[in-house]
Amino acid sequence: MLSRFMSGSLRNLEREYSCTVRLLDDTEYTCTIQRDAKGQYLFDLICHHLNLLEKDYFGIRYVDPDKQRHWLEFTKSISKQMKSQPPFTMCLRVKFYPPDPAALKEEITRYLVFLQLKRDLYHGRLLCKTSDAAMLAAYILQAEIGDYDPGKHPEGYSSKFQFFPKHSEKLERRIAEIHKTELIGQTPETSERNFLQKAQMLETYGIDPHPCKDVAGSPAFLAFTPFGFVVLQGNRRVHFLKWNEVTKLKFEAKTFHIYANQKEDRKIILTYFAPTPEACKHLWKCGVENQAFYKLEKSSQVRTVSSSNLFFKGSRFRYSGRVAKEVMEQSARIKREPPEIHRAGLVPSRSCPSITHGPRLSSVPRTRRRAVHISIMEGLESLRDSAHSTPVRSVSHGESFITRSRSHAADSSEGMAVISDDAYSPSDSVLPTPVTEHSTDTASSRQINGAPCSIEEEKESEAGTPMRGEGGDFGLDSRAAKEGAGEDSALSEVEQVNKFVLSVLRLLLVTIGLLFVLLLLLIILTESDLDIAFLSDIRQTPEFEQFHYEYFCPLRRWFACKLRWVGGLLINN
Repeated sequence: MLSRFMSGSLRNLEREYSCTVRLLDDTEYTCTIQRDAKGQYLFDLICHHLNLLEKDYFGIRYVDPDKQRHWLEFTKSISKQMKSQPPFTMCLRVKFYPPDPAALKEEITRYLVFLQLKRDLYHGRLLCKTSDAAMLAAYILQAEIGDYDPGKHPEGYSSKFQFFPKHSEKLERRIAEIHKTELIGQTPETSERNFLQKAQMLETYGIDPHPCKDVAGSPAFLAFTPFGFVVLQGNRRVHFLKWNEVTKLKFEAKTFHIYANQKEDRKIILTYFAPTPEACKHLWKCGVENQAFYKLEKSSQVRTVSSSNLFFKGSRFRYSGRVAKEVMEQSARIKREPPEIHRAGLVPSRSCPSITHGPRLSSVPRTRRRAVHISIMEGLESLRDSAHSTPVRSVSHGESFITRSRSHAADSSEGMAVISDDAYSPSDSVLPTPVTEHSTDTASSRQINGAPCSIEEEKESEAGTPMRGEGGDFGLDSRAAKEGAGEDSALSEVEQVNKFVLSVLRLLLVTIGLLFVLLLLLIILTESDLDIAFLSDIRQTPEFEQFHYEYFCPLRRWFACKLRWVGGLLINN
């Protein structure tokens, strides 16, 4: 009896998994889920824990063992989606950025979006000119430590907080000046709302860049925003397509296609190549979901989409959830007492004996960080260490984004971004480092377009596992690098030949299929006695009668003669 009870208990334990979700303030929510629990169950648990009603803007993200990011699908089983072994570790993040975050109904929702944007600013995804950066940082400072107090905040107090990967003393002084003089009396809620209004006006608001290459092999970054699809390349935005202009998103292996109709019936097709097939599929899914969320009027209009064409089976995917318009209508009907918000940052600034040499306090809660910072533009595959960086100067005539400066020998291992005081134009979008597959480039050959690294750090935080160190696989000698480059080029040639052969075969199959359909239709027209109006009309046309008597009947007699001849041979044998 006891053994039966123990075996039953063990079976029950095998049906349950431990799951930890890191929230936006870096606190952790741990729960136990059943083996067949769907993603919606876990998401509802978290939203109940946070007392969050406007939850459609958020999602749960995880990283698989290959360092590929995914959004947890709420309609599918959690255990079937996760490629790793339990316990599972995931992150709550903003999945769909509100078009007007300051207009959100509840303060708790605005606060969570504020935390996400603060994280984007710190990790280099929310880029801006220097004046905007100072104002955003001052809003964060006011929300976290309140009004300036000379007794609590000595000279240089703003340098204790790190709002960006790296910034100058001039910018620190400007942040402190704004905090002291312009924001006195603002409550945390007001400062956060002002921060959201300011961030929403930036060109990089809501951007989560996906590193790719264009058809010429040049690095590019694809991103989806509340307003449309964006392609960024070098220091500028090369394409912006509104959601109502995008007609189709398609992918095959590493190749991603965007079909769009612009003004004056101008049709365009954009083609890009992701680092891996998995990264391309993730890019396609993100695009499908963003387009459905922001473009459609009702969730009933959502349709299942396929990654391929009619004749070949591809990935099928359907966005599940409400669309933006429905979410805003539902939010307007919320009537309850505002939930209490526990702001982790509302503590006085710590006093330090030496502000210049003391540790910085990040305004974003700490996650495990590596000594060597990896750039986001290294791609979604295994990333390489970057112990150096090259300066990038904007060629535009406006003000400047956060740009990288050449690291000195003393701090060459940091390679972090710097907010430049130069001029900048909003069209010159600075992005992370170009995609370099299996690259071991030197400092002189590596092209860096600006922003700090963070996808790798985010991956480390989401996966809950330490990343590889500075040695090991990264320490390749030059001969191994050359061999690897030769193998990659050979593989790429084989892939191109395979793609060409596959394209030819598909063309032949489609041609044969069309001919078969035409032949079938011709037989129905000429040989069947179907009394259908449109068939009768076609048969009575002079052109069809001429075709029937001059071409089809002789062809039928020839074919029948050949069949009789073949039949006679078979009978005689």
